[in-house]
Amino acid sequence: MLRAGLATAAASVTPKGFAQNLTPVAGDRSPLAAIDIHAHYFPRAFLELMATDGSRFGYGAEIADSGGFTLKSPSRGVVLPSKFIDLELRLADMDRQGISVQALSLTAPMIYWADGDLSHRLAVAWNDAAIAAHRAKPDRFVVLATLPMLNEQRAIDELDRVSRLAGVRGIYLGTNIDNHDLDDPQFAAIFARIDALGLPVFLHPLQTVGGPRMQDYYLSNLLGNPIDTAIAACRLIFGGVLDRHPNLQVTLPHAGGVLPILIGRIDRGWKVRPEAEHLTRAPSSYLRQFHYDTIAHSKAILQFVISQVGVDRVMIGSDYCFDMGYERPVEIVDELDLTTEARAMILGGTAGKLLKI
Repeated sequence: MLRAGLATAAASVTPKGFAQNLTPVAGDRSPLAAIDIHAHYFPRAFLELMATDGSRFGYGAEIADSGGFTLKSPSRGVVLPSKFIDLELRLADMDRQGISVQALSLTAPMIYWADGDLSHRLAVAWNDAAIAAHRAKPDRFVVLATLPMLNEQRAIDELDRVSRLAGVRGIYLGTNIDNHDLDDPQFAAIFARIDALGLPVFLHPLQTVGGPRMQDYYLSNLLGNPIDTAIAACRLIFGGVLDRHPNLQVTLPHAGGVLPILIGRIDRGWKVRPEAEHLTRAPSSYLRQFHYDTIAHSKAILQFVISQVGVDRVMIGSDYCFDMGYERPVEIVDELDLTTEARAMILGGTAGKLLKI
């Protein structure tokens, strides 16, 4: 089992269970366990359920003999490699990347497109398969569980169930839930239960803004993902979710999207616009209530994010194994102008504390 106690700031401390999977930090003799908090997983059982029951909603999956598969939605089909399914291929990639642990998560199209019954069954199928991966390799995988968010009672029931199971260390949500923002009152009881259980929340863009204007040139991802991340963060701030749950830990993907670089403009709006006057403190004061991954694709931007939010709020992410992610996530950290202690936090110290590894 993964063990608690990965130090957040000391490069000399290594948690038990990682002895075979240590990654040296550039300029430091002490090995560190690197924890990837943004890594996606499509287990076979989940895909098979999509294949059999998803078609009446316009969704589906088709698994090829080669092990690869196609995810189908009403608008398109996406062909993905077998390493999303095959744990041995995944482990080989992790070893090559220098990643000790992945926090497994679902990603688009998520499960919010289905009705209450199917969404619940999809959540159970994904969660159980991810938990099985943890049980098979408890020193390599932990689980960020998914919930059938559009049915409050089903979501809370699944939350209560998985929170008692081995390996579940957080909850994974879309930046919106079938175009319902996260401050929607229908999610209030779910957030309250997540908070009561002490589980961190990890977000991922879904159904991003822009419509037809964003369809060309992959702009729905290139621009849509970082914009939707900022929208979700602002809804949590202005909608009072973070005030109601000051201990709730929320991780923003893609280095916070456009939130850090636009926070001055957002603060200005809070000062001068009546629509924002209900907020009792500046939006920028909430930046450290979030965590952030490293997926910025720019050393300068990532260092700017660190300067704005603090190095202790940033954690390695790879977006495994999409082409918009990092093939060498540890090397991205090694390129930054950081102290040994700061590198230790980003590589695994902060994630180890957050995920209770």
